Formats: sequence, C-alpha cells, structure tokens
Amino acid sequence: MSRTLIPLQVSDTSTFAKALRAQLVAHQGLPSHLQILNIVAKAAGHGNMQALRARAELNSAIIRVDEEDISIRPEAADEKHIERVVRCFDDSRRLLRWPSRRSDQILVLWILWSQMPASVAMSERDVSGLLQEKHLFGDHALLRRELYELGLVTRTRDGSVYRRVEQPVPMNLASALRRLASR
Repeated sequence: MSRTLIPLQVSDTSTFAKALRAQLVAHQGLPSHLQILNIVAKAAGHGNMQALRARAELNSAIIRVDEEDISIRPEAADEKHIERVVRCFDDSRRLLRWPSRRSDQILVLWILWSQMPASVAMSERDVSGLLQEKHLFGDHALLRRELYELGLVTRTRDGSVYRRVEQPVPMNLASALRRLASR
C-alpha cells in the first residue's frame, strides 16, 4: 500500500511541544496510532488529521514556479482571471470588494499575503489592523479567517500570534502583482 506524505509545519516548536505534551497528559492510557496523528495535528494548530491532510492536498495543488519561469512563460498566466482580480483593487492596492468566485478569492488572498511581513510574529490586532488598511468593504475578520483557512498564515491555538507561511506562490500571483504595480 502506497502512502501519501503529509508535511507538517509548525511556526513555533516550543508552543507545539507544550500543546503536544498537554494533550498527551490529558489522554488516558496509551493512544492509538490514529489518536497520535490527531494529537500531533491538533498541537500544530489544525482541527484534526483530516484538516491537516486537506491543507496538504490544497498546498500540493498549487503550481510551484519561481520568478524566472513566470518571466519566461507569461502566456501561461490566465489573463481573464488576473484582470477580474485586479479590478477588485483600487490604485492603492486596497481591496474594494470580496469576489464571488472562489478562484478569484484565492488569488486575492495571495495578493494580501504578499503584503504581509515575512517571518514576523503578529498579534491578532496587528493582523486586523493591516487587513483593515488593505481593504475597503469592512470585513477584516473574513480576510483574516480566509488567510488562515487557506494556510497562508498560521496562528497559535489561542489565536493571539499570527505568522505568514512562506511557500511557493501560484503562477498568477506575479502577473497580478505586476499588473497592480503598473496602475
């Protein structure tokens, strides 16, 4: 039987270890294999192993390209999709409206992700403040939640500390950012 590898990324090893220990102490007896998988997933900030698997599958579906590939093959980008998403932003790169299509929402979230500082721990208030500055339709909580659910940011179990997750970007992001910058 072949196995699907599911990568596990934690933003803070110490917090992960503490959460893991607390769950193991609370568990009565020796946990089974499946229980251990769920305990590890929960300690890493996921709901359970199924949520971790779903996030891994979503991340593996993202096309992994670097800037050189994008500049060599600009025709590979979906121009209609990019234009639809770019129309959702004003000239200051602030989001005017939340798009209805899920594919547009995902690219919008990637654009917002690109405007977040890398490798910086941010409080929920800081993230909310940043997102309030980056949109005009008045629902920063929706954006914060969507960034987390898409796996673009991680947060501690209590939601007090957020970090941008560094990962390969989708192909359309670089084209969309160039289009926004040229306005």
